[in-house]
Order: sequence, then structure tokens, then C-alpha cells
Amino acid sequence: MTERYTNATMIDALDYFTSLVQQDDSIPLFEAAVSIAQGTSPQLDLLAAQLEVDAFAERLRRRLQADASDLQKIRLLNHLFYRELGFGPNLNHFFDPDNSYLDRVIATRRGIPISLAVIYMELAQQIGLQFRGVCFPGHFLLKVPLPAGAVVLDPMSGASLSQAELEERLAPYWEQQPALAQKPVSAFLRAATAREILVRMLHNLKTIFLENQQWQALLEVQQRLVILLPDDIIERRDRGSTYATLECPQAALQDLEAYLQKRPNAADATDIRARLPQLRAASQRLN
Repeated sequence: MTERYTNATMIDALDYFTSLVQQDDSIPLFEAAVSIAQGTSPQLDLLAAQLEVDAFAERLRRRLQADASDLQKIRLLNHLFYRELGFGPNLNHFFDPDNSYLDRVIATRRGIPISLAVIYMELAQQIGLQFRGVCFPGHFLLKVPLPAGAVVLDPMSGASLSQAELEERLAPYWEQQPALAQKPVSAFLRAATAREILVRMLHNLKTIFLENQQWQALLEVQQRLVILLPDDIIERRDRGSTYATLECPQAALQDLEAYLQKRPNAADATDIRARLPQLRAASQRLN
């Protein structure tokens, strides 16, 4: 792992991210999630974040009895993570981009459910707990299989959630989409893949940067989304629009023309076609 982190300083950040997310069954979630911050902090020391979390894990291991049960491990992990280290939600600045950058979350001990969950899962894995992330509607969750049945936790606090509490959280979505109410709660507790978790983290940032018109930061996020979702033509379209805003007409044309080729009859196809002549003219001026 150290060698891989060292190599991260020697290659382009996007190439490095691409190398991490090639194979679904071997994506190093924590490492890839930390590297997202290279979009705005190119000189980020990725190894430093890993070493700090490794140090937290070592504190846990020193306290564990050799015959500790999974439930005992969870209690010890929760005590360290939430009470001693002070990790928790950044309620006063919930939409701060730093809440999605793991190096900042580790430094400030403040984040949002998904970023807290990724750090928690990394610690859990190092003490033999197989926690998985859950892309629950509106609020990322954690779950772990135990002999007595799966336990679902809120990564904001480490609190265990009952069936009734999960149903209460789903109620607003059931009201908006009655068809969802026909599904059991278990249908919303599927373990997310590493790719899905990274996409959700990036979509959070995409929303923030788009709303704040931070175009360069938005582009860095969209580059990673296109890498993660190479077949998602919507991400290509959105990146093309950002390229156009940043006055990169050639790149914008490539993305927008690819979108029109895939979706010639899309609702926004006419509007996008109307933008192409201006982009082509700007591209020719550059040549």
C-alpha cells in the first residue's frame, strides 16, 4: 500500500484515480475516497491520511481482547470514534465541500454521513468487522452482519436503528412515490459497492459546486464521475456543459456531440444542438 501511495505523487491525479477504480471487486474504497480531494488540492499527501487512520486502528487493536465478540468490537469502535476522537456531523456547515474530503474530515472530525461512514468502515475493517455502506434514501447508513442478525447504524452517531426507525425515515419517500411503499425495508438496505459509494460522494460535491458556480472545482468532480461511470452519457453531457462555461470549446464539443449521438431525441437535444455552431466557431479560432 505504501508503494501505491508513493506512486500517487508521481502521476497525474486523474490517472491515479483511474488506476484505483478499474476493477469493481478490488477498488480500495478509503484510498479512492481520499484521492477525491486531489481535485482541489493536487499536492495532497494521501499517505498521511491513511497513516492517521492506521494509528486510530492501532489504538483499537491494543484495547481488544483476543476473544472479543463482534458486538464488543463495535462498542469499542463507537467509543473511540465518536467519544474519544469526536467524529460527528458538521451540522452548522452541512453543505461545506470539506465535509466530503476525507483529509479534512479526519483533521476537523466533522463530516456528513457518507464521509464519516467511509472512515468508520476503514477502521472497522482493520479490526475484523465487515461493515458495508448502504445508499439509503436521503441518508447514508452502515450495516454489519452479526450472528443474531444484521445491525444497521447511523454513521452520524453510531446509533443502532430499529425497523420502526428505518420505516420512519422512509415515510417521506413512500409518500412521494407510493410504489416504493410496496417494497420491504430490506430492499433499501442493499450493500453498496465501492463504486456506488464514490459516485454518491462525488454527486454531493457536484451539487454543491454547481449551485455555487464553482466551475473548475465542478469540472474536477465531473472528470472523476466520467471515469467511474464511462457509459453514463448524462455525466458526459454535464461535463460538456461545464467545459463550455470554462471556454474549452473542443472538449465541450466532444462531450456534447457524444451525448447527441446517444440521445438524438432527448428533451434537451434541440437546445444543445443550438449551442454547437458557437462552440465550433470558438474551437476553430483556437486552431
